[in-house]
Amino acid sequence: MRWNFMLRTVGILLLLLGVSMVIPLMVNYYYQEAAASSFFLPIIITNLTALLLILFTKKPKEDDYIYQKEGMATVAIAWTAISAFGALPFYFSPDFHAFTDAFFESVSGFTTTGSSVMLNIEQATKSLLFWRSLIQWMGGMGIIVLSLAVLPFLGVGGIQLYKAEVPSPSPDKLSPRLSDSAKILWMVYVLFTAVEIVVLWAGGMPLYESILHSFTTMPTGGFSPKNASIAHYNSAYFDYAILFFMVLAGINFSLHYQLIRGKTFAFWRDTECKFFLGLIIGITLIVTWDIYGSVYQSLEEAVRFASFQVVSILTTTGFSSADYEKFSGVSHVLLFICMFIGACAGSTGGGIKCSRIIVCIKYCYRELFKILHPRSIQQIKINNAIISNEIMRSIMAFLALYIGMFFLCSILLASLGVDILTALGAVASCIGNIGPGFGTVGPTENFAHLPLLGKWLLAWCMLLGRLEIYTVIILFVPEFWKK
Repeated sequence: MRWNFMLRTVGILLLLLGVSMVIPLMVNYYYQEAAASSFFLPIIITNLTALLLILFTKKPKEDDYIYQKEGMATVAIAWTAISAFGALPFYFSPDFHAFTDAFFESVSGFTTTGSSVMLNIEQATKSLLFWRSLIQWMGGMGIIVLSLAVLPFLGVGGIQLYKAEVPSPSPDKLSPRLSDSAKILWMVYVLFTAVEIVVLWAGGMPLYESILHSFTTMPTGGFSPKNASIAHYNSAYFDYAILFFMVLAGINFSLHYQLIRGKTFAFWRDTECKFFLGLIIGITLIVTWDIYGSVYQSLEEAVRFASFQVVSILTTTGFSSADYEKFSGVSHVLLFICMFIGACAGSTGGGIKCSRIIVCIKYCYRELFKILHPRSIQQIKINNAIISNEIMRSIMAFLALYIGMFFLCSILLASLGVDILTALGAVASCIGNIGPGFGTVGPTENFAHLPLLGKWLLAWCMLLGRLEIYTVIILFVPEFWKK
């Protein structure tokens, strides 16, 4: 492990974070709020630490290569450091009194989880809420991918950082140059964010709130400046507008790029995209049937609230336009399953990802088929591409680790005195980067009441889910640290 190089990389990323803190400071001055110290001190601390790390470490040579182990360790350390320093504006604000809560909110933001410990969001300063949304927007496409786009000198061997950070089973480069791929992804990301801001503002939402909701929709984050989330507006226009952009955020961004380039049938030709959209339609129809007449007397309302909740959880955004805990048991089970499935690979969504679910289903079918035809040779394909045995093993191991960590963390949280429904809902929500869960952490409540150790455990679960399990778990394997 070349700690010199790794720490320098972390320093560069912290410098990027420190510079970004200037934006909410400007918001603070614009609204003439008396909480400038909430950002002034964190800016000094973060940038000073970053400069020290950069100045006291050697610059890598141009032919240096980042090995896979170094890439994974750097990403895990960088995300922890970014979350810790990103917590400083929360900690120095009057709305937070303990670093644990500030760190939890910061991790929830950067990992685009959306779980919150803030008891009264609307009383917080506009600058703090802006920072809260901004860190989700930066974390959505990944601050390391951003660094590859704007800092070309990190592109040397940067594919290892890219693989460890991008939320996808097999990240594809859209361009031969890694920095160009990152720029393409960010251009699409910025474009959709800007369009959503205009759409929400045109519908009557104040510009400030339009920006914040757009900053947290495209990264599938779910932080809202309103206590009741999207339900605050009680508007069909806002529900459907945000629902549309949540669906876009849940689709592989390389498909968006292809569509922009003129490939009209990019979505239709992609197996995972069709599976994802089919799930949305199918589950929405069942939930609508389940709540129509029992919860909502109007079919339009049943369709609207069912579709919003399904899309919000399946894309792991976490916005709520209704209290889904008032739905019946069938809807609860389906929404709980959605927490595990997640969105498409290459999107900003969390969860297991639809591509892995498809491979798992096809693998199970192949095994059943081979029982009937033992001598048959049947390849598993997605988009006419054969899935190699290496990728298959990786996916099966990922599924086992994901489910295993879910049950282990649920048991640990329950052992701290949390009831079993809340424990299962909180861990499923955090490891899937969703936001609200079930029990006392449902869509109308938050995570503030959980025990201190429980918050640290769930913060770890958020990082575990955001970095796709392997990048975090591998650090606990003894062989990882050996030559």
